[in-house]
This record gives sequence, structure tokens and C-alpha cells, in this order.
Amino acid sequence: MVFRDLNLEQNLIENLESLGYKTLTPIQENSLKYSLEKKDIIARAKTGSGKTLAFCLPIINNLDKKKYRVQSLILAPTRELATQIAQTIREVLRSTPNIKVLTLCGGVPYKPQVVSLSHEAHIIVGTAGRVLKHINEGNLKLEDINTFVLDEADKMLDMGFFDDISKVSSLLPKQRQTLLFSATFSNEIKNLALEFLDNPVNIEVEDEEQNIIKQVFYEVNSRDLKDSLIEKLIKKYQANSTIIFCNQRVTCEELADSLYERDIDALTLHSDLDQKQRDETLTIFSNKSYPVLIASDVASRGIDINDIDLVINYDLALNYKIHTHRIGRTARAGKGGVATTFVLPNESKSSLEIKEHFPDIVFEDEKEIVFDNSFEIDSIFRSIFINGGKKQKLRKGDILGCLTVALGLNVNDIGKIDVFDFCSYVALKKDKLKFVLENLQKTKIKGKYYNIYEK
Repeated sequence: MVFRDLNLEQNLIENLESLGYKTLTPIQENSLKYSLEKKDIIARAKTGSGKTLAFCLPIINNLDKKKYRVQSLILAPTRELATQIAQTIREVLRSTPNIKVLTLCGGVPYKPQVVSLSHEAHIIVGTAGRVLKHINEGNLKLEDINTFVLDEADKMLDMGFFDDISKVSSLLPKQRQTLLFSATFSNEIKNLALEFLDNPVNIEVEDEEQNIIKQVFYEVNSRDLKDSLIEKLIKKYQANSTIIFCNQRVTCEELADSLYERDIDALTLHSDLDQKQRDETLTIFSNKSYPVLIASDVASRGIDINDIDLVINYDLALNYKIHTHRIGRTARAGKGGVATTFVLPNESKSSLEIKEHFPDIVFEDEKEIVFDNSFEIDSIFRSIFINGGKKQKLRKGDILGCLTVALGLNVNDIGKIDVFDFCSYVALKKDKLKFVLENLQKTKIKGKYYNIYEK
């Protein structure tokens, strides 16, 4: 099924196709036929399955574009995921003028959000606690909301947000459409649906995750063996982008040191990093400036990065739900992926409990790993930081034009460009990095000089 088969505005369909959206993913095809008819749904969908578009299109369908009031509210478990959802909606709506999408999340200043809300918006994406704070203080008006979305609901429950979600839901108009998406269908999720949804349609794509992710478990006897196997596994699968999951912050840092001694560059993402550091880490990993990201579960919630070739569970997940979210970092929107897991002798029982939920898991002997030692674990890009962004009226095209016209770089020398409110990141071929750092400092971008740093 293609997007042209849906009853959508022509300019929206054309914009979707320009963004590469042509064929519907299973979760989109199964849910949109109901959600576009304004029915409530509860759907099992992991990050990367195309679920953002699955709830984005009903929101747009319900939107009165001429009415400058908040009409849709989306709750997500983390700021990172909320930001990614908002970016996707803005891209989908880029051919539709004057639609304002606003994020309301913790970890960032509160007062600027109050000012933004005073100018109204059409769509709000946020985390439960911050959204509730704005509601309680009268900043966020709810009377015009016609669509309510709970994304990654199981994560929100795991993080203890049930009371906040319940309070927000109770304050919304009774006549609304509610869409709930979750990677797992536990009894808690089903109870949540009964409380917040009106006669919902149950959408579940059978074995969507398990069929496209190859899972291999390795029984290991020591941590040192784990460290040595990482290099072999990356070379075995020739992974250009790898995420390694650990259960503790200290393990992340110690593993990064161990890999550095093996000449493998790795970034770390854990709860000791502040929000700015976490955002920067995700940005420079997603633009392919580093080949490996080592993450703890708490810090990695909501990661939505395409083209992850390999997931390595350095530590066995504490339960199958966490395992499900971890392996969902690979196999994005129908693409294949590989997830490997290390199992210590005292973890045999726990690993078998996880295997009950994933019958396709195979156990392999680590001594039989065959790998290509000529494969180089590295990135072709490195990132530069520019201390200017949207608030300085910088656009991606301004930066790209400066690099290609003023500095003479080829377009192929430049990777992903990310522009935020007060800063920008640009991925560059490593052999061009020194030249750019020396010359961009002395070159105006849109009539102004900016500080440039390597990241």
C-alpha cells in the first residue's frame, strides 16, 4: 500500500514522497485505516517501525489549520524522543504554512516555554511532568484538543508517569481521538487503554520485530572476554554504526576506556551527562562521526537513530521489555539488523526467560566467530561545532553554501548538518577537517563570523 492510496491532501502526499515516504510500513497500513476515520487505537509498535508517521497523519487530518489553538497533544517518555517526534511532524508539514509545533519538556528553561505558549501553537509534543506543570499554571489551554497521543506508553509506565498521564487525560475534552503506541502489550498497558481510550481498535503486527532482527547470544566467562569479543563482532558484521548497552554508568566509562586501548573510538551516553551533553552525543553519533555509542538504559530511552547496523548487549537486560527496546535500535522501519548479547554463567536462567519471548534467538560459540580482520572500525566523518543556530537566523543552506562556495568543498565532503536554536553541528570528511577548522573561523556565514570547534 502506498500513501497515494490514502485520503490525504495532494500537497501532503507530494511532500511525503519527497521525504522518501512511499510504501506504508506494517504498523502504518494496519493503523491508518482506522485512525484516519477518527477511531481510538492501541497499537504495538517499536521505535523505528514508522509509528511516528502513523499518528502524525491522523493529527494533521484532525487539524483546523486556520484555528490558532492547541489541537493535538503528544506525550513521550523522554525529551529526546519528544524532540525527534516534533522534527518529524515539522518535516511532514513543511509544505503546509503557518503550522506551529511546540515542545514542552523538562531539562530545559521553563520561562521561554511560557512565552511560546502565550503565542499559541497547533501541536504540542512533550513529557508528562512538564506538560502537567504548564496545565496547572494555566499556560496550556486544553479546550480545543481533539487528538491525544501516548507514544512508547510502556516506557512511560516503567518510568513512573502513570499518575501524571492520568491527570493530563482527565483534564482533556471527553470528545477526542486517543492513540496509544507501545512496544509491549503488558497487562498494565491494556489497563491503561481501558482507562483512557474509547472502544479502541487493537493493532498488533505479528512478530514485526522478531522477524527482521537476527539475535545471537554468546555465553562468556568474564568481562575481559566481553571486551575482546566486541571488536570481533563489529568486524564479523562489518558494522559502521554500533550501540553497546550496559546496565550501569560506570561500566559505560570503563568499557569506553577499554575500547580506546584497542583503537576504537566510542561515545558514552549515561545519566551523569547533562541534557546538553546528551543532545550533543546523540547528534554527533547520528551523523556518523563515531562508529560506536556505549549507552545505559536510563539515558538511551527515546534514541531514534537510523542505520544502526549492530546492537551489542554488553550486560544482559534486566527483563524482556528492556531487551525489546534495546534491540529495537536496529532494524529501522523494516530494514534488517543484528543484535548480540553476552551471557555470564550466573545469567543462564535470565537469558532463557528472555528467549521465551524471542524464540528465534540462537546461542553460538564465541570461539567460532569468523570475522574480517581487514575491516576498519572507524568513521569517515568528524563533526565541527558552530556557535550559531536558528536564533541567529542560520539555516542548513547557509552553512552548506559557505562550505561549498566560500571554502570550495565538494558536496560529497559534507555529511549531515544539524541546526539547533543556538548552535549547529556539521559532519565533514576527516581529511577536510583541518582545512575547515583553519579557514571557517575567518569566513563569514550569512554576514557574520562564528566560533568553530572540533567535536
